[in-house]
Amino acid sequence: MLQVEHLNVSFSLPTRWGWRTHKSYRAVDDVGLTLASGETLGIVGESGSGKTTLARSIVRLVKPQSGTVRFRGVDILTLPYTEMRRLREKMQIIFQDPYASLNPRMTLLDIVAEPLDICRPCTKTEREDCVSDLLKQVGLAPEMLMRYPHELSGGQRQRIGIARAMILRPELVMADEPVSALDQSVQSQVMELLSEFRKKFHVGYLFISHDLALVSRFADRIAVMYRGRIIEEAASRSLLQAPLHPYTQTLLAATPASHPKARRSPPAWPPFTPLCGHAPNERPHLVEAQPGHRVSCHLMGD
Repeated sequence: MLQVEHLNVSFSLPTRWGWRTHKSYRAVDDVGLTLASGETLGIVGESGSGKTTLARSIVRLVKPQSGTVRFRGVDILTLPYTEMRRLREKMQIIFQDPYASLNPRMTLLDIVAEPLDICRPCTKTEREDCVSDLLKQVGLAPEMLMRYPHELSGGQRQRIGIARAMILRPELVMADEPVSALDQSVQSQVMELLSEFRKKFHVGYLFISHDLALVSRFADRIAVMYRGRIIEEAASRSLLQAPLHPYTQTLLAATPASHPKARRSPPAWPPFTPLCGHAPNERPHLVEAQPGHRVSCHLMGD
């Protein structure tokens, strides 16, 4: 369904008097990935590794400098505005912050129905019925239609964000840390909701999170990002049980264990460049070290 090749996104660096034209920061560096229909690919990594920029560039909310993004065989980076607007019905995004992603001056009815108003205009009665049915699916009462975002809790706001993304029945959803701002009980409810939509509508997810344990339970495959690059990618169980890249091992060691005796030990040597003594100056390529397990590390060499 989705195929990304050699994607690069750079931002100009600010100066005291303006913006530099000759220097830039590369947030996404030569990234490639694939996603099948109904599959979930988890993207993990530290803050600033380029996860959100990658998701936004795939749906063209951020303009990449180079690379290709093919959705159902169509390179969306070359589509004109009118065709891209029609394609957005099949590609939606759930934003990370449920407080900033909802317009405080709009009612819940208008917020959830906005994609319908843009892409599939319908009568007032059909509009309200469609939104009411969707609110029931996300666990909210239809009587809340005329409320405003400030009248909701954080979990309820995130459910509204999910409902807005799902109202057009998309095939691909970018879920940018949809539960990071929620407590544990609400997190489980939201994750169950996303799983129900995946089973019911065969939705494919690009799921971004810092929580490796959460991603491992939800995603079919996991890709680890560091400084804008994917350094390891494998099936969820394979990555957690036998990580090959030292940086991935460090991430797993930093994850709190459910029992003290199950605590992981971090690698004994510095895990990534420029601290890694095993790494030469050139960057390693992403190679298949094992069947279905790709890693970018000089130690994996030949």
